[in-house]
Amino acid sequence: MKILVCIGTRPEAIKMAPICYELHKKNIPYKLCVTAQHRELLDQVIDFFQLKVDYDLDLMRKNQNLNFLSSKILFQMDAILDSEIFDLVIVHGDTTTSSMVALAAFHRQIKVMHIEAGLRTYNKHAPFPEEINRQLTGRLSDYHMAPTFSASKNLLEEGVKEKDILITGNSVIDALKFTRNKLAKGYSNPSIENLKNLLDLNSDIILVTGHRRENIGQGYINVCNAILELSKNDLQIVFPVHYNPNVRQVVFDKLKGIANIHLIEPLDYPSFVWLMKKAKVIISDSGGIQEEAPTFNIPVLVTREVTERLEGVLSGHSFLVGTNTSKIIDKTLELLSSTKFDTKVNPYGSGKAAELIVNFIKDYFK
Repeated sequence: MKILVCIGTRPEAIKMAPICYELHKKNIPYKLCVTAQHRELLDQVIDFFQLKVDYDLDLMRKNQNLNFLSSKILFQMDAILDSEIFDLVIVHGDTTTSSMVALAAFHRQIKVMHIEAGLRTYNKHAPFPEEINRQLTGRLSDYHMAPTFSASKNLLEEGVKEKDILITGNSVIDALKFTRNKLAKGYSNPSIENLKNLLDLNSDIILVTGHRRENIGQGYINVCNAILELSKNDLQIVFPVHYNPNVRQVVFDKLKGIANIHLIEPLDYPSFVWLMKKAKVIISDSGGIQEEAPTFNIPVLVTREVTERLEGVLSGHSFLVGTNTSKIIDKTLELLSSTKFDTKVNPYGSGKAAELIVNFIKDYFK
């Protein structure tokens, strides 16, 4: 049995690292390929989890469009699949990497396993292009590792056979617990130490992130207007600003120079987990944060009109506010005034996803 694990972005690397660990633990040989459609952010995670990269396509280029990126992934993956014989290709989630690698494997008639399968909004423009990437990857895949019951239900309704679906929980919880344990044992780095010096940890902290394409333009203007209004209160706002120039220009134009708004560079993964634990409220359009924050019982205001992660909304961990300035302000102030935000267990899993996935692989190929 020979396995190829493929990742392209920071979130993929975070969520695939526990699976790589588990494959190694169970002595199942695999090769790791990174397309590096995100370069700097991806490399940080690779280094933190000490993953060994066998193939690095190094495809990140400034301002490249999706068609150009897709064609490069498809072309270069074909060369890798031509150089070695693989029994299984594992991809993750909703990126251009996942859909194009799955397509390349399908063309070679190699089995495909989709991690974090079955999430849907059924709105092809939100999230864009991730919703269609997920659906395309799902159609190309042979085995579907669904993080939740509702994701499994989506797949069944789309005609996937029950025997090819496994409900695993989300492997981001595995990664989060690994990182939390390292932090508890004293792990630190220069970025964490800088945050300790920057922030007054005795005050309320709001953590803000944003990177979704569909919010570029008026959406981020509205979010920044909400942050400006919230900054008039006695609190601190920390905003690691995404590298996308269309995000950075709006954020720095609107929020630069305000004493209690800290605009910082994107954080490495352990530093972000450290900061997330300190926050009282998170405002974000990130899917991963919707999955991670419930572990620490931190509420998330989701600055999207729809989410493929409804479990968090239904359990009371997340709140869909879109990019409506008034909704963001009102809900944030409501949550800040609460003496305690206490909800049930994380609906996205208990941290056993990697073990379940690798056991499935082991049993199938046995």
